[in-house]
Amino acid sequence: MSKYALYIVMLFMGLFGLQAVQAQAPKYSNEFLSIGVGARGLAMSKAQVASVNDVTSAYWNPAGLVGIEQDLQVAAQHAEYFAGIAKYDYGAVAFKTDSNSALAFSAIRFGVDDIPNTTDLIDQNGRVNYDRITSFTAADYAFLVSYAKRLAVPGLSVGGNAKVIYRQIGDMAQAWGFGVDLGAQYALNQWRFGATARDVTSTFNAWSFSLDDRTKEVFEATNNEIPQNGLELTLPKLSLGAARMFKVHEYVDVLAEFNMDITTDGRRNVLISGDPFSIDPNLGLEVDVMDIFYVRAGIGNMQQVKAEVGNYTEYTFQPNIGVGVNIKNTVAIDYALTDIGDQSVALYSNVFSLRVAINKKPM
Repeated sequence: MSKYALYIVMLFMGLFGLQAVQAQAPKYSNEFLSIGVGARGLAMSKAQVASVNDVTSAYWNPAGLVGIEQDLQVAAQHAEYFAGIAKYDYGAVAFKTDSNSALAFSAIRFGVDDIPNTTDLIDQNGRVNYDRITSFTAADYAFLVSYAKRLAVPGLSVGGNAKVIYRQIGDMAQAWGFGVDLGAQYALNQWRFGATARDVTSTFNAWSFSLDDRTKEVFEATNNEIPQNGLELTLPKLSLGAARMFKVHEYVDVLAEFNMDITTDGRRNVLISGDPFSIDPNLGLEVDVMDIFYVRAGIGNMQQVKAEVGNYTEYTFQPNIGVGVNIKNTVAIDYALTDIGDQSVALYSNVFSLRVAINKKPM
């Protein structure tokens, strides 16, 4: 079997196989992996599948890693929201293994630290004792190993991710999961096309709980269900994209990209909602001045909501904007502003990301 046929088989296994286990496992797991990475992608409303060609490709479309021009790229991002309660961090490194292939390692953390544990707030005598309050962390981690290769077909590249998921709720619960993503990009003149299949074989998080006797006692006294070991399921998602570069001036280029995310986990509140398939489109735009200054905008997160006045529904959307600067193709600093005008409930508003490129010194 050729490697292309193997990709197709894996995709169909993820979309239509494993039905018995899927029926038993709760869906909508690992949603923290849908937030996105890099201020460029967030400013363009996540329209990245076709055009991304830097270290962040490992997240958006691993096939884009072959577009890295330097020997090594490093990226980092930190964001806080809910008044700094929740923190979202990303770091990655990518390097060329030869002229036609690249390798990358990425890590993502989404967590809330110092959560008060009030299980023992009331002592045996029924008195409130604040000294008995402890704290714990609830955090989600993802670790990605990515590989991409440029094929013999001109303009065509493919790539894939192997990802390990670790989720933790203090000492009370933890989960491990493993998933696979596949991606492809094709360049034709000024056009770029891309596809990313996430969790192609479905990703299962295996949860294990280790509640102490005191916690179980409190749960029972307060009529809370004691959690049991089990599975959570992340069904496959397919992202398709098309982008085109326009030359509007000697020093000014404009990139426009249209993406759509096709989910397979049932009806979602997106522009095209169905069961099991729902389609969420997004559009991004980037103006490039002399390959140094960038202005970006995007529209996404289109939803149907009930109007505040009147018995009807209306569509809302989330606009995003951002800027960036690229210093001598070595240091890139990007900024994105999201959730403009409260069109939707975004997870955070201000995002900064940094990308550094390194070339080996000639011998």
